[in-house]
Amino acid sequence: MNISVVGTGYVGLVTGACLAYVGHHVTCVDNNKAKVESLLQGHIPIYEPGLESIVRQCTEAQRLKFTTELATGVESASVIFIAVGTPSLPSGDPDLRYVEAVARGIGQHLDSRYRVIVNKSTVPIGSGDWVRMLVLDGATQAANENLAITARSGSGGTTVLDPAPQLPHFDVVSNPEFLREGSAIWDTFNPDRIVVGSDQSQAIEIMRQLYAPIINREVPMPTEVAGEESPRPDPVPFVVTDLPSAEMIKYAANALLATKISYINEVANICERVGADVTQVAHGIGLDSRIGRKFLQAGLGWGGSCFPKDIAALIRTAGDYGYEARILQSVTEVNQDQRLKVVEKLQHELKVLKGKTIGLLGLTFKPNTDDMRDAPSLTLISQLAKLGSKVKAYDPVVSSSGIREGLTDVIVETDSLRLAQDCDALVLVTEWQEFLSLDLPQLASLMRRPVLVDGRNFLDRDQVTQAGFFYIGVGR
Repeated sequence: MNISVVGTGYVGLVTGACLAYVGHHVTCVDNNKAKVESLLQGHIPIYEPGLESIVRQCTEAQRLKFTTELATGVESASVIFIAVGTPSLPSGDPDLRYVEAVARGIGQHLDSRYRVIVNKSTVPIGSGDWVRMLVLDGATQAANENLAITARSGSGGTTVLDPAPQLPHFDVVSNPEFLREGSAIWDTFNPDRIVVGSDQSQAIEIMRQLYAPIINREVPMPTEVAGEESPRPDPVPFVVTDLPSAEMIKYAANALLATKISYINEVANICERVGADVTQVAHGIGLDSRIGRKFLQAGLGWGGSCFPKDIAALIRTAGDYGYEARILQSVTEVNQDQRLKVVEKLQHELKVLKGKTIGLLGLTFKPNTDDMRDAPSLTLISQLAKLGSKVKAYDPVVSSSGIREGLTDVIVETDSLRLAQDCDALVLVTEWQEFLSLDLPQLASLMRRPVLVDGRNFLDRDQVTQAGFFYIGVGR
């Protein structure tokens, strides 16, 4: 099947590469010429385990191409994915100008062949009909322009433009993504479900054929990609809903996951006051099949590009329809407060932070990614700098990548030993596996005061204390 993916950001590039890997012919389109040139040379703009190998393999097999020409992508494809960014505006609304521009552009290049246009971008509920309108607007504009050109090139007489030019044949479906950064390849090939929102049988059947190798678990996993568990033997559920329900599923899923994290963080704060250990509490409640163990790790809170944006958009949508989403508002407030709990712990142990040196272990919002969008580390850096602290940091990916956006108030070190030198405290911010192998006794010996705040309850408390550290966890 010939596929086009418009947008080579995180979702677009992973989606395009993985669809090419299962055997489709994919053209990825992006208006960023520098990015496309870099991709054509084999350079991947994001850090995602296994992605570089898949892109290289599919490019060499000529199943994956990159271009800046939207017309090229549209004309060759039977299925067109819209996978551009929808960042939050200050109001909390998603910025839909990129989706709008792409939808109109697709319409301008459609011909009489039937297409399925797939909303992969996270868009507000009801956007499916809006995208259809924009595609039709683009198609009408292109048809009228073509008629005008024909009229101007005609010889003599008066040409009257057709008020209702022939419109293309297409359907818009919603196909939300549920990818975890750092595990996106695994999640693409082993999803919990594939959701398609549409009431058109032809579009639904094409989407089912598109995903058939994944639904039937026929995809051999790349050797570079490891999952948390073995793939299940049963077929992947193919969930068909109406358009608004598919759009809501994406928002509702992310909002619930963020709620679980904020909930366990609130429980952790109570645990600290009553003398309980939140790690034991989380284990005990997570064994309940109605609750589950995932997303019950207390710590610094959530960040990244999806949770903050999607919850803000859902709160805003609720408000637009006269409903106050009080639980979701509290989820956000608890998360913002949770980031500052680490600063409070440092103040309790070190007292005045002015003139103190604090080292951060990890910068990204989660491990196995280079993404620092709305990362808790950025809040810590800003707050500690305001209080007069010198802030240093080491991150296994960021330190070697040259990424320094948002890091003007921090000294980025190249390894953990340089980080610990003359620090008054270390804070574990991101649970990189590398940090389980730290030379803790040597780190402690390099510091002015061997204080370690485990912001993810990730390290073994006994090992840390035996190495000479004063250990401070979250909710313990």
